[in-house]
This record gives sequence, structure tokens and C-alpha cells, in this order.
Amino acid sequence: MDERNQSKRLRNCFVAFALSCLLGQLWNLPALAQTAGAANPLPTDKDTALQQAIHDYILAHPETLIESLQRAKIKQEQNLAAVIKSRIVAFRKDLVDDPNAPVLGNPAGDVTLVEFFDYRCQYGRQVEPWLQTLIKEDPGVRIVQKEFPILGPASVYAAHVAIAALKQGKHTEFHNALMAKKGNIDEAIILQVAEAAGLDINRIKVDMNSPDVDAEIERSTDIAKALHLSGTPAFIIGTELVPGATDLATFKSMVEDARHGFN
Repeated sequence: MDERNQSKRLRNCFVAFALSCLLGQLWNLPALAQTAGAANPLPTDKDTALQQAIHDYILAHPETLIESLQRAKIKQEQNLAAVIKSRIVAFRKDLVDDPNAPVLGNPAGDVTLVEFFDYRCQYGRQVEPWLQTLIKEDPGVRIVQKEFPILGPASVYAAHVAIAALKQGKHTEFHNALMAKKGNIDEAIILQVAEAAGLDINRIKVDMNSPDVDAEIERSTDIAKALHLSGTPAFIIGTELVPGATDLATFKSMVEDARHGFN
């Protein structure tokens, strides 16, 4: 066997070896054989020679290990992206047509952008002006807001007040006022903002603790976790997930792609 074929054979053997390494079974050929029901679980001279050849090859070509791990990571990310895409399709009705979710922009718009957000998230506040500009410049955009309060009790409280504000038809007023509020927010500030936005505070305190408000926030949170969201904001348009803050130009591009069926 010439040197090129020998190197190729060792490389192929190493790939198989690296996969077993990733599975937590590094060098455990006897255990693998026994699990597979082999008659003789003890390593043979051939097995020992192969292990030594792989060992020597790794030492001589450490970049191969790095490349293999990088490929495994890319493959894992691709698999996760496919899972998330399939779940977006499965959750489409909850994401796009949820009658209990607040909607900004045109309720009858031809393109829907779903936003998972937390009122206390600084990145969500950073993105908010761009979203407002988007719906002003594009009358065909509707933004469905999904509460994902992950930054503490004040976030949960704000989410409950926001959903309860829908019952008084003043969610948009409350949302805009709270997002424009500078500095940190707590329960007292949230109620002050709600009152200034024209909400009946006594009614808010009752409605925000109703089972349907709890159910809406719990459902949104469950979907966010199923989509492997670890922070806010996050955006979905079509079957595409965009985690993290982005800019106005990206939003416009996403909307146009969705409008023309590109995602």
C-alpha cells in the first residue's frame, strides 16, 4: 500500500475513532464489541495495532482532530437548525394567529414578524425604535409580540400587565410608554406607566392575575424554550429564526424576503 492510500486509510479510521470519542467511548473497543454482542470482547492484535496507528496519526496530524471536532459542531448546529425550523412550522398557529397575543402595526398585514421579548431587556429596547420605524414605513407589516419574561420578577409583572392591558384596548399605549421609560423598572413604575397610559389600575390588578393571562405567558414561554431561545429579543419571520438584536436594514430585508416567499 503506497503512502497516500495509507494516509487516507488512517484518516478514515480516525474519523470513526473521533465519532466514538464524541460518544464518550474513547478507546473502549472491548466495551463496544461486547455491547454489539461480539463473541470475543477482548481486543485482538489487529485492534491494538489499529489503535496505535490512530494514536500515532493524531500525534503527527493534530489538525485532523480539530477539523473533525469543527465538522461535528457544524453538523450539530445544522441538525438543531432543522429541528427549530420544523418546530416553527408546528407552532405556526400559536406564533402567527394567537388571538391573545398583542399585535403592533397592521393587524391585517401581509407579512408577520413575531418577536419574543422582555420589557427589561436592554437589547429589546435598542431594537424598539427600528420596529416602530418599520411599521410606519411599511403598512403591510404586523408584529406579533410574545412575552418571554426571563429577567426577574419585574419582567414577569410587566408581562402580566401588558397582556391585561389588551382587555382594556390599550396595550399599544402601555407598551410604547413602558419601552420609552428610561432606567430600570419595578412594579411601582410599571403601574405608574400603566396609569399614565390611561389604564384602569384597579381593573389591571384583577385582570393581570386571571388564568387566561397566566396561560398566555406560560404558552409563549414554553414555545420559546422549545425553540431553544436563551435570551431576548428573538424574531421569527416565515420559518426563519433570528436570535438577538438586529438593525432596521435587516428587518426590511427579512420582510421583503418573506413577502416574496424566500423563507
